[in-house]
Amino acid sequence: MFSVSKISVQFTGELLFDEVSFIINKRDRIGLVGKNGAGKTTLMRIISGHLSPETGSVSMPSDARVGYLPQEMQLTGRQGVMEEALKAFSEVRALEKNIGKLTTQIGECTDYGSKEYQQLTQRLSDANERYHLLGGSTQEARAEKVLLGLGFVRNELGRPMAEFSGGWQMRVELAKLLLQGPELLLLDEPTNHLDIESIQWLEEFLIDYSGAVMMVSHDRAFLDNITTRTIEISLGKIYDYKACYSDYELLRQERMQQEMAAYNNQQKEIAQVERFITRFRAKATKARQVQSRVKLLEKMERIEVDTLDTSAIHFRFPEAPPSGKVSLEAGNISKSYGPKQVLSDLNFMIGRGERIAFVGRNGEGKTTLARIITGELEHQGELKLGHRVKIGYFAQNQPESLDADKTVFETLDDAARGEVRKHIRSILGGFLFSGDDIDKKVKVLSGGEKSRLAIARLLLEPANLLVLDEPTNHLDMRSKDILKNALLQYGGTIILVSHDRDFLQGLTDKVFEFRDRRIREFMGDIYDFIATRQIDSLAALESGKQEKRQEGFTALSDGKISYEKKKGHERQLRKLQKSIARCEAEIEALEKQIVSIEALIADPTLDQAKVENGELFLEYESLKQGLRRQEAAWEAAHMELESLNKEADAQRQTGKAR
Repeated sequence: MFSVSKISVQFTGELLFDEVSFIINKRDRIGLVGKNGAGKTTLMRIISGHLSPETGSVSMPSDARVGYLPQEMQLTGRQGVMEEALKAFSEVRALEKNIGKLTTQIGECTDYGSKEYQQLTQRLSDANERYHLLGGSTQEARAEKVLLGLGFVRNELGRPMAEFSGGWQMRVELAKLLLQGPELLLLDEPTNHLDIESIQWLEEFLIDYSGAVMMVSHDRAFLDNITTRTIEISLGKIYDYKACYSDYELLRQERMQQEMAAYNNQQKEIAQVERFITRFRAKATKARQVQSRVKLLEKMERIEVDTLDTSAIHFRFPEAPPSGKVSLEAGNISKSYGPKQVLSDLNFMIGRGERIAFVGRNGEGKTTLARIITGELEHQGELKLGHRVKIGYFAQNQPESLDADKTVFETLDDAARGEVRKHIRSILGGFLFSGDDIDKKVKVLSGGEKSRLAIARLLLEPANLLVLDEPTNHLDMRSKDILKNALLQYGGTIILVSHDRDFLQGLTDKVFEFRDRRIREFMGDIYDFIATRQIDSLAALESGKQEKRQEGFTALSDGKISYEKKKGHERQLRKLQKSIARCEAEIEALEKQIVSIEALIADPTLDQAKVENGELFLEYESLKQGLRRQEAAWEAAHMELESLNKEADAQRQTGKAR
C-alpha cells in the first residue's frame, strides 16, 4: 500500500496541490485526469521520488519499488534491443556473477570440513534460491515475450538501439519497466508510440499485472478497458471516483452541478450580507450587527468551482465536390527505401464515399502509402485517381512542417485563394485562435495549437478525398470528439491512419491492415477488425500453425485455448454492447437535430436568405446521411451480437454433449 499524505506544492506563487491525500492499494488500476497544467505529471514525479513536495510525504513499504515512464526521456542506450531490455534484471545478473564467483571459490577449497567451506556452500545455496525465485533461468524468454508484445519482431532483437527511432526506443524503456515488475507502475501517456496491436497487448498485460498501476492517457478506450478508479486533480484538490473514465465523466457532471448549486447559493448569501453592511454601515444603532456580518464574511470558506472547459474547436468540413464512382485504383504498387522494401505489389480500389482505416505495426508502410496516394512519393506500379478527385492531406508531421516564422494569420492567408480569404478570421476563431492569438508566431505555439492550425489550413479548399495521418496527436479528448463529429458529417471519401480505437470506432467501414509489405482488407469498423484478428489467431493455434515450442514458450493447452476463446468472446461482447450504446446515443442526437431543422423549414417566418442559398437544406441532408450511417452501424452491430450469442450457445451445447 502506498500512502500520499497532505502533499502541497506551489508554482509561481499559486497552489498546485493543497494538502492532497489518498491511498494506492495493491491491485488498483487508476486513471489520473485533470486539465493541462493541473499537476498530473508533477504528482507522478513526487510519488516516484523524482520531485520533493513542499509539505507532506509519500510512504510505502521498505521493500516496495516504483517504476515511472515519463512522456519523454533522454535515451542513451547503445546496445542491442535484447541486451538493453535485459538490464531490467540487474539483480539477477548480479546474482549470476556472484554464483560464478562462489562456485570458483568452492572448487578451489580443499578442506571440505572447514567453516569457510560451509559458509561458501550456504551462500551459494542462498544465491541459487534467490536466483530461481526471481526467475533467472527464464529472463531472456520473458524479455522476448514482452518485446514481441510491444511490436518488435524476433530478428530485430539483436539490432543496436541507435538504429531505432525515439518511439521504438521508448518501447524498450517500457519493456524494461514491465519486466522489473515494480509494486507500483506510473505511466505517463504510455500509448503515444504504440500501434493498435501493441496497445491491446499492453492492455492485457496491465489488466493481469500483479501490482498497482496509475496512468495518464488521452486514449479513452485504453482507460476504460484498464482502469477501475479515476483520480481527478482540480483546483489543487483530489476527487476520487471508483469508476472507469466514461463513468467518471457522468459522475463528474453530477458533482459539478451540485458544486455550482452550492456556489450560487453562497454567492446569494454573500450579496445579501454585503447589501446589509452597505446599507447600515453609517448607522450607530446597527454597528454591532454590521461588525458581526463583516466577521462572518471574513470567516466564510469560499466555494470554488472548476468549470468545464467548454472551449473546443468547432467546425465542419466543406461540402465534398462531386466525383466519379471510383476515388482511386492501385495496380502493383511497390516502394523501397534502398535495400529495404516497405510495400510490395499492392492492388486495391477505393470507391467514392468509402471510409477506410489504415492500421498495422509502426514501420509497415501506412504513412508511405498515404504519401504515395497524395503524390508526395515516387513509387513502382500505377496509381490512378478517379474522375474529378481532389485530395486534402493532413500529414503526421504537418504541425511541425508549418513555417515557424509566420504568424497564425499569415499561415492561413498565404494558403487561401479567392473568396475563402474573407473568412480566415472566422475559421481561426473556430479553432480557438482569436484576438492577439492570430498574430502569434508558429514557433511559440504548443503541439496542440499547431495541430489545430494544420487542420484549419486543410479547410481552405474543398476536397472529396481526405487522407489524414494521425490527426488526433496532441488533441485533447473534447477536441477529438469535435473532429470525429465533423468527419461523421463529411460526405466524401476518407483514408484515416490512426491507432486511437475510440476515435476510429463508427467512423470507418473498412480496414486495411498493413503486414509483411502487403495489405489485407477487412469489412467493418475497427472493432470488427480486432475481433476478426483475435479469431484468426485462435484458429492458427488450434490448427497447429504456431510452433509448439519456441525458446522457452510452450503451445497453449486445450484448456488454455478454451479459456482464451471465452475471454475473447467476453471482450467482443462488451465492445459490441458499447458500440450499440454509442450508436444509439448518436442516433438520438442526430434525430433531435433533424427534427429541429424540420421545424425551422416548416416555419413561415424563416429567414428566406437561408432557404435561397441552400445552407439549411445542406445541413439537413448532411444530418440525414449521418443518421443513415449510424443506423447501418447499429444494425450491423446487432447482427454481429446475435451471431456471437448463437455461436456461444452452440459451444455450450457442444460442451454439454461431451
